[in-house]
Amino acid sequence: MRGPGCERGQSTVEAAFALPVLMLLFLLLLQPGIILYDRIVMEGAAAEGCRLLTTSPAPGKAEDDFMRRRLSAVPEADLFHIHAPGCTWEITLDGDERSQEVGVRITTEVRPLPLLDISMALLGMTNENGNLEVSVERRMRAKDAWAAESPDGSDPAGWIS
Repeated sequence: MRGPGCERGQSTVEAAFALPVLMLLFLLLLQPGIILYDRIVMEGAAAEGCRLLTTSPAPGKAEDDFMRRRLSAVPEADLFHIHAPGCTWEITLDGDERSQEVGVRITTEVRPLPLLDISMALLGMTNENGNLEVSVERRMRAKDAWAAESPDGSDPAGWIS
């Protein structure tokens, strides 16, 4: 006997098949979004760090602290940035106000989302800790051509006089 109620569970069965596929697609889109957000913040911090280095006579802790404050826009969740047991931000500064070119390199680790971590490990995309390494490097000229060719040299004190 076929009646109007025999297809009652069809939508439930379809949802049972469709939901895992939709969740997997969501995970596949979420991980690149997280890494993209990290890279955008890191690029901004590296660019500001380069601008800071062009006016700094001897880069040190102040410049490092400045960039770490900029990097604090990244949440301290392992999916965005590994923060425990120790912070994984590695900041390398290159150059100062007397250099022709300055550079900043920022590296961190990100824990992959569940299910993706296994496939990324099999593809060799993770490090020995099972995390993804995200790295950004920004280089820029410290002085414009007119300053580099100046008869006063590349010393800012000579330009003032």
